[in-house]
This record gives sequence, C-alpha cells and structure tokens, in this order.
Amino acid sequence: MTKNRFYYLILFLFFQTACIFAQDAKIEIPSFNDKYSEYVKKLENGSTGIDYTDFRNSFLDSRQFDKKGSNYDSLKKLVYPAVKIKNYTEVIKLTKAMLSIDYTSMFAHKYLQQTYKNLGDTINKNKYHDIEFGLLYSITRSGDGKTCETGWHVTQIEEEYFILNMIGADLQVQSLINSDKNTCDRMEVKTEEGEVKSYYFEINKLFEKEKKMFEK
Repeated sequence: MTKNRFYYLILFLFFQTACIFAQDAKIEIPSFNDKYSEYVKKLENGSTGIDYTDFRNSFLDSRQFDKKGSNYDSLKKLVYPAVKIKNYTEVIKLTKAMLSIDYTSMFAHKYLQQTYKNLGDTINKNKYHDIEFGLLYSITRSGDGKTCETGWHVTQIEEEYFILNMIGADLQVQSLINSDKNTCDRMEVKTEEGEVKSYYFEINKLFEKEKKMFEK
C-alpha cells in the first residue's frame, strides 16, 4: 500500500469513527406543551419549511426562554477551541447542547452544519444549513436595516451580533432609540472597506419581554 493510499484510509476511518460517536449526541426536545416545543420537534425531524419569524417569536413566549443563561454562554465559548483543533465530535456535542437550550441559535446551527459537511454527512449538513438560513433570512428580509422604521426584526441581542459578524461589520457604538412605532438598537459599525455605517435592529418583542420580566 502506498503512503497516499494509507493516508486516505486513515483519514476515511477517522471520519467514519467521528460520525459514529457524533450520533451519540442528542438534542433534547423541550417538554413544554407550547408552540416553540412543537416547532423544535418539526425541525429536528427534518421538516424545515416553517415560519421562522413565528418560531423565533415563540421562543420568547416559551418557558424554555427562562432556561437560557450562563450555561449557554459557557458552551458557546468552548465551541471555538474545538473548531480550531477540528475536534468534530466535541463541536457536535457542544452545539447540540446549545440547541437543547435555544434551538433558534444561528451560531449553533452554523457550526453544526459546517461540522457535518466536514464529516461528509450530507443529510444533517443540509438540515441544519436550511435551519440556519431560514432563521437568518427571517431577519434580513424583515426590513432593510437602514432606519428604525425599517429595522431588521430580532428577538435576541445575539442575533444582532451574528448578523454583523456575517456581513463583516466591526461594532463601534450601540445605542437604544425609538421611532413612531419601533424600539431599535442602532449599531454604528465600520465595514471591511473602512466605511462608517449604521444598522437598525427592531427589538419590539424583546423590549416587551424584558419589561414583563422586570415587572414580576
């Protein structure tokens, strides 16, 4: 056996082993009898043709939202080093744990679908890719982001930073503003070309949620 053939054989066996161990990681479906839980069941079963705006809004209304906290952030921080050393099994375990907490996480879907792509698992790669971009387009097609009146509808601050990262924008100043109908986060950024621009994210649902939490 030549060195090249031996190398490719070892690589093939590595990917096959990683795929087998990766299947042990499971996403926990929320047990609440609500719209969010039903959406998660549909998506995890491969039914990705849903209303992603309604799905994101349903997470705010779910009891599952109250479970998102420091554990989610801790898992997120661990994803980067696992990706860097190409520990695919660990990336899948971490991102699925994140999705068990918040299935609307574009960050988790992004790294999960990219990992399945590297492992040659086309079915799972396509599923999580479709979910990631379903979530993404539900934001970017909700407005043009140029004014508060036409701001991109978001339900979590994390979505704002994900969008800015996707377009290569470096945040300079963040401020809260109000228009006639919307409450918005105004994000002043510097583009990759060095241009200073402002993007607006409409946070009406999130603002209402936070007000109710403080009233309790």
